[in-house]
Amino acid sequence: MFDDAIKARATAVLDRYRAGGLKLATAESCTGGLIAASMTEIAGSSDVVERGFVTYSNEAKTELLGVPAALIAEKGAVSAEVAEAMAVGALAQSHADVAVSVTGIAGPDGGTAEKPVGLVYLGACRRNGSPRHLRRFFPGDREAVRRAALEEALDLALEIAVAITDEVSDRSAGG
Repeated sequence: MFDDAIKARATAVLDRYRAGGLKLATAESCTGGLIAASMTEIAGSSDVVERGFVTYSNEAKTELLGVPAALIAEKGAVSAEVAEAMAVGALAQSHADVAVSVTGIAGPDGGTAEKPVGLVYLGACRRNGSPRHLRRFFPGDREAVRRAALEEALDLALEIAVAITDEVSDRSAGG
């Protein structure tokens, strides 16, 4: 289903989370579950992938993740604030240590001058940590935007796991 490059990224994420004893949750809008699917394509991923939320509609973001409807109304579903709230909500509704989220405009329709097709926000939060976000613009058609968002989300998940496991190593080494 996924090509070798995506499988390699997903495997790297799973290996790092497994080594750190970490669990991951995803909250996806424009990627429609691709992040979770790319990892669950790999046998044995259930020891890392805690759960995934596909929250394509605004109502789903509110009902499943607790994203305030007022925030969506004020900032828009495709915004830094909503991406962060999605990640925070995924953590709150799971037993995961880390959550990553994606919201964007994959196209071909739906873009505006302020929020063009290809605009994607990724959110991330670790348990007891502060949320963060990335703003990206991915050119191309719907498939290209969704693939690039998937790749970026996997890279973000890996980056967070590396940071956590490095912190644990530093503490245990007395650093």
